[in-house]
Amino acid sequence: MYHKKLTAALAIAVLGSTSTIALADEPGADWITFEQAMEKAKAAGYTELHSLEVDDKSWEGKGLKADGKKYEFQMEGTTGKITLDEED
Repeated sequence: MYHKKLTAALAIAVLGSTSTIALADEPGADWITFEQAMEKAKAAGYTELHSLEVDDKSWEGKGLKADGKKYEFQMEGTTGKITLDEED
């Protein structure tokens, strides 16, 4: 549990956000890491994450992009490929 809290604190610092990052379920053994999922979201244009969690077979999250609008996204758990990226 300490590792998850430390990782969430690091995520907030990296993205410059004061939002809470949440982990729900546990990712599978062959999944990309939480940190890699954050990097994929950042590469997709997210400047601030409000949530990032595991749900079934994907990482799911919400956050802001550079345009200031709220979006939600999903990415495959094993590859990090964005499968949903739409305005919330």
